[in-house]
Amino acid sequence: MTGREILGRPSLGQRGWLLAQLRDETVGGALLLAAAAIALIWANSPAGDSYAALISAPIGPSSIGPVPVALSLPVGVWAADALLAIFFFIVGLELKHELVLGSLSRFREAIVPAAAALGGMVIPAGLFVIVNLTLVGGNTAGWGVPMATDIAFALAVLAVIGRSLPVALRAFLLTLAVVDDLGAIAVIAVFYSDKFQTGWFLAAIGCLLLYAAAQRARITTPMVYVPLVILGWLFTYYSGVHATVAGVAFGLLTRVRTDSGELQSPVDRLNRRIHPISAGIAVPLFAFCAAGVDLRSIGIGPAITSPIALGIIIGLVIGKPVGVVGATWITARFTRARLHPSIAWRDIGAIGLLAGIGFTVALLITELAYDEQVAQLDSAKIAVLLASVMAALVASLALLSRNRHYARVAAVEERDDDGDGIPDVYQQPPDR
Repeated sequence: MTGREILGRPSLGQRGWLLAQLRDETVGGALLLAAAAIALIWANSPAGDSYAALISAPIGPSSIGPVPVALSLPVGVWAADALLAIFFFIVGLELKHELVLGSLSRFREAIVPAAAALGGMVIPAGLFVIVNLTLVGGNTAGWGVPMATDIAFALAVLAVIGRSLPVALRAFLLTLAVVDDLGAIAVIAVFYSDKFQTGWFLAAIGCLLLYAAAQRARITTPMVYVPLVILGWLFTYYSGVHATVAGVAFGLLTRVRTDSGELQSPVDRLNRRIHPISAGIAVPLFAFCAAGVDLRSIGIGPAITSPIALGIIIGLVIGKPVGVVGATWITARFTRARLHPSIAWRDIGAIGLLAGIGFTVALLITELAYDEQVAQLDSAKIAVLLASVMAALVASLALLSRNRHYARVAAVEERDDDGDGIPDVYQQPPDR
């Protein structure tokens, strides 16, 4: 019994959707890195105090007429709670597409990336806990930090050194990251939310139900959805659940199948319109607010040798690839599956290394875990930055070693002799 084949070529429709998503994420990754670099340089320059003052400056209303709203928040809080809600809304849209139309819609295809994502979350978190329980001065509060994968940063790396990476591997990375983000938001909602308020939470649920009803009724006007989304975010914030959870929830409730005569579904329309805002504005601004670690007082040495930093670095750089490859191998072994002939286990290892680029969501969880311990927060942040760079460099070496093979595969996958815009491999009869 040879078993089924996994990580094969995606369908033509799925291929087009994937390539569009990957292009948008790549541009966002470049902006993300630029914003983080500017913040880090500014925070450690002679003008570093002005950066700290900017991030902590309160903006927003404290009341609207006679109604107290308590939304006069520091710039950094707005970035983490509001801007990242936009990012997680896009995550929700992508997840809805994957669950209904993509690789997660069929159990046989979903089990591999889902298992890889789970392994890539459990192993890094476990390693972090072991390090911080073993070493003096450890703090296990940040166990969720090394669980996250930053798809934008990872795709920025691919844009430089992995342009010929087979579509199937890029799809695997994207699906893994989407499932990873869902796991991260679940961890945030359950373990990093506080002061739960039932009334506000039920109000947020009410907004979600109205949003779902409007989708079923095929209402299209923004005059209905914009107030619902804003109120849903506000009520979630007041409920004590992290406000980014609202973004994922609204995304998952958006309709993904097209009606008769409809060119694009609401998921595709919203993704096309809002994704540039998320990738080009929301995520880079959050990175700018979160990545500016002031090392002038603590120094780089103590910052990266603390148990927290070591746990994060080991979790992301070692735990991620071990978890991704190990879970994928176990799944393949027990389902009698085999890799597509164009893909080797070393390629899965390279994807696992790319998944070790934590960054955006890792920085968010860092702020939630160590909000009141400034020294530990700074140490954790610099560890996330360093681990992400290390993972990117090692992944780059792994991918470069396979560039000739990837180029040969890409030549086959992208060949279009008749010039009709459809790769020839999709117009050939299936192999017997």
